[in-house]
Amino acid sequence: MQKTIPALYKSYLQGRQSAQGSARGDSTITWRGIGVGAAMCVLIAIGVPYGGLVIQGTRLGLSSATPAAFFLLFVLLLTVHLGLGCLRRSWAFTRGELLVIFSMMVVATAIPTRGVTGMLLPMITGATYYATPENKWLELIHPLQPLHLLVGDKRAITAFYEGSPGAQIPWEFWLPPLMHWLVFFAALYLSLVSLLVIFRRQWVEHERLAYPMVQLPLAMVADGEEERLLRPFFKNRLMWAGLLIPLLFNSLNALHHYDPMYPAFKIDQRMSIFDESVMLRLNINFLILGFTYLINSTLTLSIWFFYLVHLVQERVLTLMGTGVAERTLGQWSEPGMGHQMMGALFVLVLYGVWIGRVHIRSVLAKALGRDRQVVDDDEMLSYRGAVLGAVVGLGIMAGWLWLSGIPAWIVPFVLLSALVIFIGLARVVAEAGLPTVTPGMVSAALTVSCIGVPALGAKGLVAVSYTLVWIGDLLVFMAAPLANILRLGSDGVRRRRRLLGAIGLAMAISLVVSVWFTLHLAYRYGAVNLHQQYFSNFAIEPTVFAVRQLDNLDGADWSGWLRLGGGGAAMAALMYARSRFYWWPFHPLGFATSMGWVMNTIWFSVFLAWALKLSVMRFGGIKSYERSKYFFMGLALGQVVSGGIWLVIDGLTGVVGHRIRVY
Repeated sequence: MQKTIPALYKSYLQGRQSAQGSARGDSTITWRGIGVGAAMCVLIAIGVPYGGLVIQGTRLGLSSATPAAFFLLFVLLLTVHLGLGCLRRSWAFTRGELLVIFSMMVVATAIPTRGVTGMLLPMITGATYYATPENKWLELIHPLQPLHLLVGDKRAITAFYEGSPGAQIPWEFWLPPLMHWLVFFAALYLSLVSLLVIFRRQWVEHERLAYPMVQLPLAMVADGEEERLLRPFFKNRLMWAGLLIPLLFNSLNALHHYDPMYPAFKIDQRMSIFDESVMLRLNINFLILGFTYLINSTLTLSIWFFYLVHLVQERVLTLMGTGVAERTLGQWSEPGMGHQMMGALFVLVLYGVWIGRVHIRSVLAKALGRDRQVVDDDEMLSYRGAVLGAVVGLGIMAGWLWLSGIPAWIVPFVLLSALVIFIGLARVVAEAGLPTVTPGMVSAALTVSCIGVPALGAKGLVAVSYTLVWIGDLLVFMAAPLANILRLGSDGVRRRRRLLGAIGLAMAISLVVSVWFTLHLAYRYGAVNLHQQYFSNFAIEPTVFAVRQLDNLDGADWSGWLRLGGGGAAMAALMYARSRFYWWPFHPLGFATSMGWVMNTIWFSVFLAWALKLSVMRFGGIKSYERSKYFFMGLALGQVVSGGIWLVIDGLTGVVGHRIRVY
């Protein structure tokens, strides 16, 4: 019987994947790989909180680059993988196993700190612990709080912050609110996985985004022409030269921390501009330098150029007095600039939907059974499952937010703004490779500014303030690791549907274990003794945010709407110029990222990456670039490896407070 077109295409895909697998080593996802990945997730869920709260050392989980995953992959390849292979060659990890292990570690790393646990536990207890007769939170805020989402027992909360002699966790008070939050995070992650599966082919195959952070693990696990235990990546001298630079640099500074007689070396200068009102940092971040060297020079130029333009614009707006209203939003919005960045992100996401409209239309047709020729066998989740998952996940989130106290007609605005931030920043990570990227404004601040406190009502305002638990501090957010994992799975991985189960398992392990272990540490040592920012500052932020707005009962900020539209218009103009004029030197993504609060610490490294790559391409050509990129991969990896090594040393020696920046 003659094969249909979909069957022929399916056979072609299977043949192509088989050829890729044989050329690159066995890329099948196995149960052994998932089992090892699960064990590594447990290690991360315990090690990351212990390193950050007890050792108070290098923060291997505080970045969307998920440094802990890179460090453990490096260790795994040079120890367990080689050891198993020496005992019996067939026992060594295959390429597919290494990729699924790394993917699970990436997901697990995004949860224990500010991804979930580090924000959730203090924020659902802080209002009660820090309430005093002076601030009157018990009288003003407590009646308005969504009590089913918060720990309600005063003694359990006091023991959490101050420690208890037996270090017993009173689960009867913790489990009810944690179960409610588990439902929300499950729906959030289901929505993100489903939406990113829908976008995957558009980003990976049609637009061919660079995914700089994926290039490093793919290079680490790649097989050479001769199948040997030691991967070719680890035989590259330029890679080792790059790795040794941050390793030696950070080791010298670590020795200075141990004994001040050793000299310290810091590449961090500050230059004042605009009558000393603005400090411009000139520092080198090897992680940023390494990853951004791998992206388009036009994009690196735009990132540092638009950041400098942003400084000028910010100074002008300050002199004009613009953005004063935004200051009531606290740290959750950049005064005068937060709306502008949100406008840019809205246009970025909408433009992505527009240029991918043909693909999205085919996804919907496949999901509804109207076009059987669309092939989704190579996706982690079928298109029908992805569309259904997005609808169900967003529906559960909407109902959950409504039950928490947000008015029903405002819930879609909160969800839309959150999705724009998650998807927009995930695209930035996929295209620009910035390990650390944050928005200039979060959903809670945008909702208060654009909708107004009277429309929200007092109870709705307090409910919106608790969205800071899941979309507040975004140094690490799940959408970025998920986007990178979907790119990893596109590289000839077989039995890709197993990857979905592996990711779900990693999420569950990391969430459950990290919550349990953090609670254990808090009841043993007292949370206030572990981490001031988490358990002193973040703990009160939802309440402080709500109180500040209740004291300032303004309606919608129409000037904020104008800045939102202005940011969107500027982004649209930049996109138009890039698509119409071949000589246009700027990438619109640089404008969208220029207003995040972390840019002051990374812009100079992006500038160096741009200057160095430009020089290499001009004087050595593409071949020199292909050779040199291993040196810069080594720089990025070396920063993470040095942080991991010294965290282990600090833990063994009992040294507290020594940190190497890996974000």
